[in-house]
This record gives sequence, C-alpha cells and structure tokens, in this order.
Amino acid sequence: MSKMMIRGGDLDLVEYEFSPFCIGENIKTLGIDKRNFALKSDRNPVEVKVPARIHLSVLDMNRFAPERPGGGGLGFAISVYTTAVVECTDEKTEIDFSRKPIIKHFVEVFKKVTGYSGGFKICIRYHEKKHIGLGSTGSVMLAAGHAMNRAVGNPLTSEEIRLLIGCNYVEETTDGRIIRGFETGVGPAAATYGGMAVMGDDLTLVYHSVFAENENVYIIMPPTSADSAGEEEFRLLMNRARVLDYRDRELKAYMILMDLIPALKKKDLKKIGDIMWEIDFRGSKRAEVEHNSFEIYHYMSRLKETGLEFVGMSSVGPSIAVITKKGRCEVEKIAKDIGLEIALETKTDNVGIRFIENSPDKAT
Repeated sequence: MSKMMIRGGDLDLVEYEFSPFCIGENIKTLGIDKRNFALKSDRNPVEVKVPARIHLSVLDMNRFAPERPGGGGLGFAISVYTTAVVECTDEKTEIDFSRKPIIKHFVEVFKKVTGYSGGFKICIRYHEKKHIGLGSTGSVMLAAGHAMNRAVGNPLTSEEIRLLIGCNYVEETTDGRIIRGFETGVGPAAATYGGMAVMGDDLTLVYHSVFAENENVYIIMPPTSADSAGEEEFRLLMNRARVLDYRDRELKAYMILMDLIPALKKKDLKKIGDIMWEIDFRGSKRAEVEHNSFEIYHYMSRLKETGLEFVGMSSVGPSIAVITKKGRCEVEKIAKDIGLEIALETKTDNVGIRFIENSPDKAT
C-alpha cells in the first residue's frame, strides 16, 4: 500500500503507511479478554435492527488517525436501518453479506474478548447507500456485534461493544485483507442510543439527547464528482482538514459546549440549525464541504434561505441533511427550484438498537 504524507501545520509533517493485515490480526481487546464469561449459546436466531447516522462534524481532526480512534464530533440517528440475524453454530461461521472481511474480522474480535469457541450464521441486510455519509460500515458492525452478543448470553455491555467497534474499525482491501479505518465514534454512539450524540476524544460520549423527534428529515444529494472514499478521503482528512482544525477547534468546542448542548436540551431546532450552519464554515467541516466543490455551499445556502430550520452536510458528503416541520411537497418544490431532488425522506431515530424477536426493545 502507498505511503501518504500528513501535514497538520508548518512543523507537523509525518509519513503514514497504510498497512493491510489479515482477518483476525491486530485485535485490540481493551482488556476485556481478561474476564471469564459464562456463555450460554442460543440456537434460536437473534434479529437486531440498527439505525443509520448523519455525522455532522468532527471536533478536531488532529486527534484521530487510522491507528487512533477519536477526534470528537457530533451526529444523530435516522430511521434508515441495517438488520442482522445471527444464530450460533458448532464451529464454522457463515456470512451472508457482500462485505465479508469486515464482519469476519469483528467475529474474531468478539470471539477473542468473550472466549466463545463456536461459530455463527450471520445474515445482514442494509440500506445499500454507500459512501454518501450515512455510516454504513459502522451500522453493519454494530448490528452484527449486538446480535452475536445476544446469541451467546449478553456477556458484553452496549458500551463495551461500542468501544470495541471503535478500536477495531476496519475497511476491506481489494485483495481480501483489511486496513484500519477512520473512526470518531459518533456513528456507533448515535446508533446505539438514538438521538443526537456529542463525542469527545477517545470515543467518549459527552452528551446524548433526544433530537428532532417530531420533525421531518430529508436527505438531498447534490451533483458532485468528488471521491469521498479511499485515498482521496485520507488526503482530505489528514491534510487540509487538520490545518483548518488547528485554527478553529477551540471555537468549535466553545460553540458545542456553550450553545449547541443548551439548544439540544431546550429542543430548539432553529437554534441548533443556526449553530450547525456556523460549524459548516469552520475547521475540518469546511474542508469536507469544499472537497465536494464550493457549489455545495451555494446549494446549502439556497436551502437555508427558504426558511428550512436545519441544513447540514453529513460526513465527507455529498449528502445534505435537512430537518424541518415542512412537508414533502413543500420541500420537494424548494429543492426543485434550486435544481435538486430529495433522495430520501425519513425521521430521526430516538430509540437506537432494537432486538426484534423475543427481546426487549432497547439494548441494555
């Protein structure tokens, strides 16, 4: 794999080499494997449903890398779902999913930390909307992790699963191996508990809140030719985004602590939207938007000027999330007048993980 240069400032230039490894290698157990679990394998299928997420912003790109999850940030869960059905088997693990390497690896993580020696039969179905900012990889790992956990008697807590995903987050390579991915922890936190999650560094959940529970969410896809995955994403996140966060991270942290969290507590969607509008022009979020061309700012500004309460781009884009009281017909006309179309209409999810069959509605 190629070596890539990371520049965060005039005196901050380091070389990072992407190093693929085989499934089951380089597992980070977080010390959980030192416990003795009393496992109770259930041969009945366990079904888990996990929401997708909108990742609004990283707090500081200088505090995370492929080998170091963190960086802080915020995002919320939406009612677009990934489903995993898992049952225990004697030895062999069978996976019905297109991206098998990432699931195979997390199976090995799970078995190492719990001591489970059997196999699994795993079937995963998800929204198939790849690389548009909905967090597909994280949702898939979270659904599989909770389904496996329930199938062997719940040895792990929701927090332990969330942290294991963050520290063992991977993407697949073209030769069937895997490689460390970028992970702030926003997606698994929002999807686990629903609502809005505000993250600090080192995968720390700083604040969680019910969010926009009676509003409509529209995902709008503006035209762009930018590459939002792979090496282009790396170059974006680890170079220009880091430079801009050196300048703006204190301001973003202040706005989140002093303005955003109080607005979340008051359920003031307009205020939340105004704060996010400011963050969209600050630090690494500015780099992410500009990566998709300055035209994205034009589209977002036109949408905001029509009175839509919340307009923000998810992750590295290009999807724009709109949250409003306005109905589909009105928002569709607004989008059409700007030259855009609604790609998805949904709601926020304020429940999080759901166990479908013979299980409580929410993870413990």
